[in-house]
Amino acid sequence: MAAQTYGDGLKELRGLRDEVMKAEKVRDRAQKALDKAIAARDNKVKQLGVHEQAKAERIAPAAGISVKDVVDLVPALGPQSAAAAPAAPDSAPAAEKNPPEEPPAVTERTGATPPALPQVQAHQASREAPDEDSTARTAPQEPAAEQPPSGDSSEADAPAVADEPRDEAPASEPVMRTLPSVPEGPEGDRWFAVAPNLVSEHPNFTQKVRPAVFLDATTGALAFRDRRVQLDLGSRSAAEILTAVYATVPESVGRIYITAGDPWHRDADRHRYLKDAVAAWLDAPLPEGWQVDTGRGKDDLAGHYVHERKPVGRWQRGNLRTEIRSVTEWFDSEGADVTVIRQAFVLTLQALQKEKPTKRFPDAVLMGSPSQTGRDLWSRTISTKKGSRWADGYPVMSAEIRQLLHATSGQGRTELITPPRISEELPQWTELDRTLAYGKHTWTSGVGAPRRITAHAFDSMSEKDKTNALFAPSHWQVRVTIPDDWNHVGLLPAAVEGDRSWIYPHEGGRTFVTWAGGAEINAALRNPIQPWKIEILDGLLWEAGAPLREWSDKLKDAWAELASWARAAGTDELRQAYKLASRAVRSILLYGIGSFAQRPRVTTGTVQRGHEREIPKGAHVVSMEGDTIVWERTSVSRNPWAHPEWSAGVWSAARAALLSTGVKNQDGTKTHIGALHLPPGSIVAFRTDAIYTSELPNWPYNGDPGDYLLKGHLPYPVAAPTNEQEFYGLQANGRAWLNKDAPQ
Repeated sequence: MAAQTYGDGLKELRGLRDEVMKAEKVRDRAQKALDKAIAARDNKVKQLGVHEQAKAERIAPAAGISVKDVVDLVPALGPQSAAAAPAAPDSAPAAEKNPPEEPPAVTERTGATPPALPQVQAHQASREAPDEDSTARTAPQEPAAEQPPSGDSSEADAPAVADEPRDEAPASEPVMRTLPSVPEGPEGDRWFAVAPNLVSEHPNFTQKVRPAVFLDATTGALAFRDRRVQLDLGSRSAAEILTAVYATVPESVGRIYITAGDPWHRDADRHRYLKDAVAAWLDAPLPEGWQVDTGRGKDDLAGHYVHERKPVGRWQRGNLRTEIRSVTEWFDSEGADVTVIRQAFVLTLQALQKEKPTKRFPDAVLMGSPSQTGRDLWSRTISTKKGSRWADGYPVMSAEIRQLLHATSGQGRTELITPPRISEELPQWTELDRTLAYGKHTWTSGVGAPRRITAHAFDSMSEKDKTNALFAPSHWQVRVTIPDDWNHVGLLPAAVEGDRSWIYPHEGGRTFVTWAGGAEINAALRNPIQPWKIEILDGLLWEAGAPLREWSDKLKDAWAELASWARAAGTDELRQAYKLASRAVRSILLYGIGSFAQRPRVTTGTVQRGHEREIPKGAHVVSMEGDTIVWERTSVSRNPWAHPEWSAGVWSAARAALLSTGVKNQDGTKTHIGALHLPPGSIVAFRTDAIYTSELPNWPYNGDPGDYLLKGHLPYPVAAPTNEQEFYGLQANGRAWLNKDAPQ
């Protein structure tokens, strides 16, 4: 191609770029107008819904929405308003925990917010099967807490949890969501207890090893032990994969990791939703003798877990039980060969089992997912020494407190800040990511039953006791007032209706009520710019303990060792294997912490009109279509591993450190870092533990957990992103530019 032709082509391309940008702006303006109109319509539905003559059947056609949508906005218009009825707590009498027999059409799903806590966003149901490898386990696994990492070294790239999808730029003023409160008097005081006879104990069994093989579904390459073989997978159906694999490997193999190819997406173009394509792949006909795994006694391993990108299929043939799952639950394989990926798993296990010079987890077993592995490893660090404070196990809090924590504490901060809060053109683009951030905040956690600190009790404390309470493991309901002249990012989360769930108000003079952890309250009171006004309304205060410290320290040690070996490896294959192994350990820590959240379980069912009395106690109506009524009931299972106070505490501390924290310099001095140490108007976005800014700060990086790593940079002016697509484009370009000279 001639130089002149190439130049003319670039000029034409720039023109097309401008046309695309103009069209996108028109689309975005239209979308904002639509969102604003929808919000206004929904508010009007809520206003009309409180009228004494209001009926869902009349409001629905006037609003142009379904009866179900009206009931979702105004639950009181359902045939039975039980939205505020608490789920049966662990300590409830047997009669209350066994409601009238339910209709046949009953399903279960996890990840929803309890109806006991009003106006908390529920989550989309999915066909989720419990997912746990323990041969002695009886409590159900919560798949919603088992989101796999992206494979990057940053929590910023980990998928958001169910209650916190990534933000879009706000199209209109969000509708605030009222968070639950602890009841006044004896009813609320009853919440501050532990669940009877429910503790996290050191296991009395050895975890069963399930040998795994690694399969590239694109090429048919299979890594088994020290062999690499080539398989013919046909059309890559589950039946063909099972047949090909078990014609090659012995029946002792209990797990097939797919490293590339995503065979469950092979017919995605035939289905409207990706999850439907996955379900169809899992449910397709099987070879003679095979069937879907029905479980083993008390073990919960049964059925498939349907997920758009990381499904788990479980099958059995005679005494053989196996599962097919994606290796991306552990890390992004980055195109590595199956033999390298297998070696990464071997190195991971070796690092965990290492006994010298520091004893880690000599009885470690790699289970199906990093969250399962992390929780199992943690349980084996529970002290059994006589006289130890928690030798009898860590007690689980009451169901009411667990539900309160689920409803009032989110995970990572996800926020996109757009013009006019920032300039339309940024002088540069910088991504700063906290390395292994969650591991930085596991040195102390709340243990046992929390103590209630009412507004009156807090006001009666001495200043020293108030300070100690806020620095202790705690969770507070507060009334927040932002200083009138505040001109930086928001500091505390506020709940809103819709997909975003949480925003971070920043407007000077604004007042709102919310819940936040002690670390975030301290960040607001003691930030380096100007203290916010905080009024304590209620609070939960725990005894300080260190249930996660030993576990976390061992994992951080293994992670650092593997990362060090990756830098020193002599071959590209070995370097990549060590790199992937370090990411696997990082995932065990990250998702092990998330597994303690243990989302509540929702049961749904149907009854016919005229039989509303058959709706179980504690359930509420979610839709009415014709003569069929669909109900939901939320319960908190008696799970001995449910400690949302630990995950909530780590997440709160990580959000606070995103704003302001310290890092040691080589000379022993300390540098204060975080968003509040950057100029106002320079913050473009937050992604869990990453800051995106138009500045390039000279922050020290020692490679320790919590340090900010420069991960992406564009040293020239760029247009500020106005939506998620533009943001991720800049993120990708920034990383590519920074790594342009890195060896491939």
